[in-house]
Amino acid sequence: MSIYGASGHSKVILDLLYAQQQGQLGYLLDDNTSITTHMGFPVHSPSPQRLKAHPLILGIGDNETRRRLSKALAVDYAVALIHPSAICSPSCQIAEGTVVMPAAVINADTHIGRHAIINTAAVIEHDCRLGDFVHVSPNAALAGGVEVGSGTHIGIGAQVIQGISIGKNCRIGAGTVIIKDVPDGVTLVGNPGRIIKKDHSS
Repeated sequence: MSIYGASGHSKVILDLLYAQQQGQLGYLLDDNTSITTHMGFPVHSPSPQRLKAHPLILGIGDNETRRRLSKALAVDYAVALIHPSAICSPSCQIAEGTVVMPAAVINADTHIGRHAIINTAAVIEHDCRLGDFVHVSPNAALAGGVEVGSGTHIGIGAQVIQGISIGKNCRIGAGTVIIKDVPDGVTLVGNPGRIIKKDHSS
């Protein structure tokens, strides 16, 4: 497996890859030629040959950058990468390129889209639906039946009550408590969550 992106997020993916004991890293790739090593691994330019040599994980935390790269790179993406300490129901579905970090919980009949990040100790309860390129930050919790649109970022420690629908390309601030549906492209903060900015690109 290769990783694209010599970033902070890719450091955690490297740890996760070796925690799975799935063998050696293929290539660590980045288009920033000033970066030559990362976590002790050599960093290579993303040539077509290297991009296609191994299944790829996008080691980039920013949702929009992951979306853009996934469209631009004509490669095979890795299956979901799940830390051994994460708890994932046998009935949940996790799409390609998604990363599930240590101590995360994904419960029954939840579906998670492509290239998402379920970060450390996040909880996704039963029957949730998360779109592509979503990021659920550490210690955030989604109760049962929550829907999250593509590209949305849910901040650290945020809480979402059951049955809520959150639109695409939203930004949910750290510690925000969401008790009603959220439209597309807004930023919410506070308890209860209130909109402070509208019209992120969608």
